[in-house]
Amino acid sequence: MVILAGAFRSKVIAVVRRIPPGRVATYGDVAAAAGSSRASRAVGNIMRTCRSADVPCHRVIAAGGRLGGFGGNLQLKRELLRAEGILVTGSRVKEFTTRRWTRPAPRNKAT
Repeated sequence: MVILAGAFRSKVIAVVRRIPPGRVATYGDVAAAAGSSRASRAVGNIMRTCRSADVPCHRVIAAGGRLGGFGGNLQLKRELLRAEGILVTGSRVKEFTTRRWTRPAPRNKAT
């Protein structure tokens, strides 16, 4: 099972790296894009423990546009999102539906 967990973590990190600046995705969106639509809590745990500067964890938010965890530092998450032009009021992303990133269609692998 450890191998599967590590493989899922790698997929999650790869998905999060593709979220463009100025856009957000929910934990559920990321879980689905990583191949396990029911694993949003696992995505949250991965984001909470991720310390890689090249992974924009702040772009992953809770359902409905709520900011979610970010290791308890919501002020930092707000600031990072605002720096990318995303309006945040309280603990919610304004215009969530227009800021929400939907993953591109999977690429066809050359055979």
